Amino acid sequence: MTATYTITLKNCAFFARHGVLDEEEFLGQRFFVDAELVVDQGTALAEDCIDDTVHYGIAFAEIERIVTGRRRYLIEALALEVAKTLCARFRQIRKAKVSIRKPNAPVPGILDYVEVTVEHVAE
Repeated sequence: MTATYTITLKNCAFFARHGVLDEEEFLGQRFFVDAELVVDQGTALAEDCIDDTVHYGIAFAEIERIVTGRRRYLIEALALEVAKTLCARFRQIRKAKVSIRKPNAPVPGILDYVEVTVEHVAE
């Protein structure tokens, strides 16, 4: 088994229109994303080589493209798409754990946010 390390993108914020209710699509809201990427070490660390690792600026752009793209009813489905896309985009990622927070979830009560976490193991 080869060595791994973890890259974490924490609290990425995007405005989008996900949710089941019509009001969620019409009004939109902010969503917050954490992506924890377990990366194959390869030669990236020893050789200080950006080409052999996950460029987190590109990873952020991929997350943004998906989250601000087409509407999803479930943030669970959104999280899975982010995780699968990152694993497909970067061959070095072994596992992607993606959490999405929805602070203005339409629930009859007071809460900070609703959060889902999805893990995807690269094929």
